[in-house]
Amino acid sequence: MSETKPPTAPQDGSLWRVVVEALKGHHLDYTSERLNRAVILLAVPMVLEMVMESLFAVADAFWVSHLGQDAIAIVGITESLMTILYAVAIGISIAATAIVARRIGEKEPEKASQAAGQILLIGVGVSILMGLLMGGFAPHILRLMQTNEATIEAGTTFSRVMLGGNITVFLIFLINAVFRGAGDAVIAMRTLWLANGINIVLAPCFIFGWGPFPQMGVVGAAVGTNIGRGIGVLYQLYHLTSGKHRVQVRWQHLRPDFTLIRSVAQTAVTGIAQLLISTTSWVGLFTILNTFGKAAVGGYAISVRVVLFALLPVWGLANAAATLVGQNLGAGKPDRSEAAVWIATRYNTIFLSVIGFVFVVFATPIVSLFPADAEVTTHAARALWIVGLGFPLYAIGMTVTSAFNGAGDTRTPTWLNFFSFWCCEIPLAWLLSKPFGLGPTGVFVAIPIAFTIMTVASVVLFRKGYWKAKRV
Repeated sequence: MSETKPPTAPQDGSLWRVVVEALKGHHLDYTSERLNRAVILLAVPMVLEMVMESLFAVADAFWVSHLGQDAIAIVGITESLMTILYAVAIGISIAATAIVARRIGEKEPEKASQAAGQILLIGVGVSILMGLLMGGFAPHILRLMQTNEATIEAGTTFSRVMLGGNITVFLIFLINAVFRGAGDAVIAMRTLWLANGINIVLAPCFIFGWGPFPQMGVVGAAVGTNIGRGIGVLYQLYHLTSGKHRVQVRWQHLRPDFTLIRSVAQTAVTGIAQLLISTTSWVGLFTILNTFGKAAVGGYAISVRVVLFALLPVWGLANAAATLVGQNLGAGKPDRSEAAVWIATRYNTIFLSVIGFVFVVFATPIVSLFPADAEVTTHAARALWIVGLGFPLYAIGMTVTSAFNGAGDTRTPTWLNFFSFWCCEIPLAWLLSKPFGLGPTGVFVAIPIAFTIMTVASVVLFRKGYWKAKRV
């Protein structure tokens, strides 16, 4: 009996038709689809997924900024700590996307489902452990970051809710990574739109006590975030177990398979190290900025939220490249994998060049949308236009790094991050801000310099092609 083929998107038609088909979520074979088309079909839902994530980040910052400098500072500092959790979750997600994409490219959906089940086990275990440790020791961690006692007292509960409730972060990241690796990017998009849409509505209700909701101040932002993400996870689990998609997790897939767990862990460990190196560098920058006062920290926190608004959609295209790399390597088509990366790089560079120009020219009007005093706004505007200068190079570096990860070669980006951020960015930020006397501006200048170094090195190594031989 012949196998029923899944519906495919039409091969002719305008860009608009391709976008519409991308949002419908047809099951396609991305190892044979025309590459320009394949990139767009995968990238559209991934970009929209990241757009909602960035809208959430900006909306959250907007509401919290009404609560004053202390609230802005504690959110910024806690977010810098959350980046450590994000690093671990994204590191495991890198392994998830690479392994699932490779199995789908090899036409082994059952093995992809088995890998997904083991990835969930790893994620739940790690998130519980990190939540207990970081949530329990939140005030001590804040004190280690040179946070003043008034801010610690005001922000401990917020930090504990965010750090202790991190399981929702882990599961959203991991399950979405599984869907992306399988080519079911629309499910990942709908998850974040649902989760973050709920949070955008609930956050101000809990912060200000609108209607029947209690007035919780800055803690309300954390409560809204965890409720929204929790509902998103339930939506993901429904689709992951419904039997309607390429990856279908069943109870048998959740029985520990230590051989497979070890294989996933080997790819995930260097992925985690890669992200930890990158994100702890941001913690280092916040620590240096803390020595210049709350205004510098608050201004930088606002600028980071605005920058994420631009960079997160770029991750959508980069993630599309990663999926295409993994699936096509699985199908034995390495040259097609490389071609997909350069197509995604071209699109990303054009987009970020335009956004970077806007940030350089209109930095002050943009950050002025956030209610804050003049000193905070000045720091935010300066950080925004300085970081915006490096946007074209960020686009290249982010896409190429994602391609390494999609191939399962997490070691190369790890060493690149170590050299660029720990060996260059943090020492340079300290030198420029302290001995050279540039203050917070020196910290801001170190960021585009470090990313430029990383981009140049990434492209050189990518062209050598060692990643094509990686096995996962």
